[in-house]
Amino acid sequence: MARHAKLAADIGGTFTDIVLENGGKRWSGKVLTTTHAPELGVIEGIRLVLAQSGVKPQDIGVFIHGTTLATNALIERKGAKTAFITTEGFRDIIEQGYEKRFDHYDLMIDRPIPLAPRTLRLEVRERLSSTGEVLVKLDESSVKSIAEKIIAEDVKAVAIGFLHAYAHDAHEKRVRELLSKLLPADVTICISSEVAPEIREYERFSTTVANAYVRPLMASYLYRLRDQMKEMEFTAPLFLMMSGGGLTTLDTAARFPIRLVESGPAGGAILASEIAAECALPEVVSFDMGGTTAKICLLSDGEPERARKFEIARAYRDMKGSGIPVRIPVIEMVEIGAGGGSIARVDKLSRITVGPDSAGSTPGPVCYGRGGTEPAVTDANLALGKIDPTYFAGGKIALDEKGAKAALQKNIGDKLGLKDFWPAAGVTEIVEENMANAARVHAIERGRDIASCTMIAFGGGAPLHACRLAEKVGVTKVIVPLGAGVGSAIGFLRAPVAYEITKSAAVSLESFDALRVNALLAQMTRDARAVVDPALGKAKSTVQIIADCRYVGQGHEIRVSVPVKKLGQADGAKLKAEFERTYEQVYGLRIPNQEAEAITWSVTVSSQAIKAKRAAKATAKPAPKPRSKRVIYDPALGKQITAPVYWRFDMKPGSAIKGPAIIAEDETSTIVGANFKASINSLGYIVLERGK
Repeated sequence: MARHAKLAADIGGTFTDIVLENGGKRWSGKVLTTTHAPELGVIEGIRLVLAQSGVKPQDIGVFIHGTTLATNALIERKGAKTAFITTEGFRDIIEQGYEKRFDHYDLMIDRPIPLAPRTLRLEVRERLSSTGEVLVKLDESSVKSIAEKIIAEDVKAVAIGFLHAYAHDAHEKRVRELLSKLLPADVTICISSEVAPEIREYERFSTTVANAYVRPLMASYLYRLRDQMKEMEFTAPLFLMMSGGGLTTLDTAARFPIRLVESGPAGGAILASEIAAECALPEVVSFDMGGTTAKICLLSDGEPERARKFEIARAYRDMKGSGIPVRIPVIEMVEIGAGGGSIARVDKLSRITVGPDSAGSTPGPVCYGRGGTEPAVTDANLALGKIDPTYFAGGKIALDEKGAKAALQKNIGDKLGLKDFWPAAGVTEIVEENMANAARVHAIERGRDIASCTMIAFGGGAPLHACRLAEKVGVTKVIVPLGAGVGSAIGFLRAPVAYEITKSAAVSLESFDALRVNALLAQMTRDARAVVDPALGKAKSTVQIIADCRYVGQGHEIRVSVPVKKLGQADGAKLKAEFERTYEQVYGLRIPNQEAEAITWSVTVSSQAIKAKRAAKATAKPAPKPRSKRVIYDPALGKQITAPVYWRFDMKPGSAIKGPAIIAEDETSTIVGANFKASINSLGYIVLERGK
């Protein structure tokens, strides 16, 4: 068997998803995440799909992995004890933040707590100007006393961030060199000029501290996983999914684990991008609902929105500015605590609330029978008949339906005077409204009409809720792809090997210094190729260059595409023209006679994209006979009804059914609402269309 087989693993807060593709066939599996040692769940899942497929470890050509481990460590504050070393007088920058309130009307506001406490924010006498001039010589003698404090406090991670180091890194590198000789070998050291070489000290320092905070944990995990794979006689290279939608090597991921914080959701966006191209969908909203969170991403012409700033561990759910900012390439999406494990309660005002906390895999929802006592969304779906208790996760987990109903009655029904299925119906209605509201706000903030989009639903929970969510936001068409229950892991297999390098360097577009820019971009391209090209072998790579431009004096930039060539003096005027065109598109005007400048440059080297196959018109075929029937609650009808249950793979391209109905498969079930018709397109995807 040729080494064309591809393997992917996605660790979520509740489930670890594994996908194996070989010779046009696909095998997949879900296992509960082993939170204490995540690699054990990955290995268990890999053994499962290898047994299903008959593929041997030596036959695997590539293994791609994404994980929420870094995200969870930051949210739960379970990273390494971290010290932050900075220029004298600036140790409080990471606590002062933007020096403004993210909620002007909350007098008791809780600001995000820095990952490095003030007692471990240490100062060094040094100062470089923005042009690299030495204003205060580096006091190397103070580094020794700092090292002694770090050792005495048993610090395991050190972040170094000096003023203007994004452009002039000599002092940062010298302090790292000194500390590496003075500190124990197991202490990790990160410098801002490598982690986030961009302007704006708060965000650069914050990103560097976050990277140092999770690096010991992530590096240890990644290398343990590598060793486990070697013991199983895997020889395939291991790639990690990054937040920006590209793949990187294990060693690079271990150095910069902060780039992995949104790796799982990024895989889902990549999958949605491919489906948008296959089905010729110009406007798409992807809906990814797993065990812990729901993610919503907007795509236009097959491309997800991207950003270079992200907030983690928000103190207030959905409150921009209440989290810790990090400067990393990221696919932009909204993520809320609305997953299968999200816990339902009744608050002091006698309202049902859902999330943001999750039961996770341990103890999990009550129906898992692992010690959970508080009902979760999965318990509600089970009580409403949406989930088959004997065939959950492909029959690997038997669910306790009686226990789920009892917990819902005790924790929800008895407190609100609700009986029968109504406590469960209330929970699902609230979680669906939470997701709908997040989707509406996300679209409005970006000037998009969500009702004009086609929804692509994947993740174990999304097909259960997609029809109701579509009704709430006005969407009339929903697509559920093959393997929807493990969609993010499938997306990993579609992602390009890519790496992005970003660096700030202010250049006037009026008096454009082409020589300086060419030298900068050439070095950045070489550095990015050093990560990507060894992984590609003989395959060719592509280069994309972006400049963040602004009018001089402004505090926000607009991304402008830069031609991949040797730039000349005239290209400055061309960049300004493109900047002003985009500026007018965003803000509705141009500022006449105002100079413009490029502030930050970004170079992405990636493998060439694979051309997506196109869906063809399927010939109409009769619907198969349902395999069984089940009583479910349909919110559009407001009552329980008996619905037929179809097995997804009995339905051939061109066959269609009317709701209410259930289309079951191994990792999830698609609930076809009473107002929807479900058909199978030529690619085997379920297409749900809402009638008037």
